[in-house]
Amino acid sequence: MLLIVSAFFSGSETGLMTLNRYRLQTRARKGERGARYAWELLKRPDRLIGTILLGNTFANNLAAAIVAIITARMFSHDTAVLVSTGLMTIVMLIVSEVTPKTLAALHPERVGLPSAYVYWILRWPLFPFVWLVNLISNGLLRIVGVSPEDAAQHSLSSEELRTVVAEAGAMIPQRHQKMLMAILDLEKTTVEDIMVPRNEIIGIDLADPRDNIIATIIDSQHTRLPIYEGSIDNLKGVVHLRRAVRLAAEDKLDIDSLLALAVEPYYVPEGTPLNQQLLNFQNQKRRVGFVVDEYGDIQGLVTLEDILEEVVGEFTSDPATRIKNVYADADGSYRVTGSVTVRSLNRNLNWKLPIKGPKTINGLVLEQLETLPQTGTRVDIAGYTVEITEARANAIKAARIWPPQPKARAA
Repeated sequence: MLLIVSAFFSGSETGLMTLNRYRLQTRARKGERGARYAWELLKRPDRLIGTILLGNTFANNLAAAIVAIITARMFSHDTAVLVSTGLMTIVMLIVSEVTPKTLAALHPERVGLPSAYVYWILRWPLFPFVWLVNLISNGLLRIVGVSPEDAAQHSLSSEELRTVVAEAGAMIPQRHQKMLMAILDLEKTTVEDIMVPRNEIIGIDLADPRDNIIATIIDSQHTRLPIYEGSIDNLKGVVHLRRAVRLAAEDKLDIDSLLALAVEPYYVPEGTPLNQQLLNFQNQKRRVGFVVDEYGDIQGLVTLEDILEEVVGEFTSDPATRIKNVYADADGSYRVTGSVTVRSLNRNLNWKLPIKGPKTINGLVLEQLETLPQTGTRVDIAGYTVEITEARANAIKAARIWPPQPKARAA
């Protein structure tokens, strides 16, 4: 009976300590009594361990004492007592330690949750003894700088959360896993990685003729457009096209009416993480922001939709905007413009071009060459062969990229 009692304490200790804390907390919140008891007990593991070890040590010592007494009465030789003690040690190790602990490690919930009922009852009569033992042991722990109150802290880092999501397997659909991973990646991505470069910003130039302005409004695929005069650096505001179209239909559209409809531009410092910018958009009730550098010059444009697409993927109805200015050829190469971002290539083509440093193909190649580009020049970047097909005086206008060929498996 003492061996069975010892096996219970040993197995339940392993079962309770190996319970998944997050699954246990979820089940406790759903009202499962065993899970709730186990969760409350694990909040103070020093008290739980004290109760377990008190019962386990008592059972083991009493069993060993009984065996020693029986052996001494039956056999007068000291050798017999030593042999019986050795055999008892082996039996106790197998029956009361290894077997129950292995079972509990393999099925922690089947062992840990039922045992929580027992400990919930035992904690009251054993409290004085456990309190005294914990008082002494906790005092020793504080000497080395450990506080038992810190045991309830089980926060996970972002990398640990990645591991939890990746190991969820079939419990979380693959698409949802990708979305969760993308949310965790927001803190590693900045607005510069997803912004529309300033040379690709489509807007309304107040210096253009009225007919051109109306044509820009009617032909635009966007709901909001920036208004500037002469250059994007002379930004006046952002206008919602639905209101502008209404004025155009009533033949009341002019520069003054456009400026009256425009709202103040919202500026975003370069280097802002996407998770922070998402909160900024929410707090400021904005959907469009202009990325500026340390000198206050506009570098690009970022929208709320761009950030959301980083999480849920592309949801635009226009297939041509999924990966603009990238064309696949029959030989496996891709023709790209110099302004295409490295991140968009990696994201849409499953490539692994380096993303630390330059954001565009033009910048990536120029950094590698360390000289002004020339048409026909080839460069190898992380296994990708890049050939400059068209270059201006100071920038790459177009290039062709060959991704690495998969290695043939040995026969």
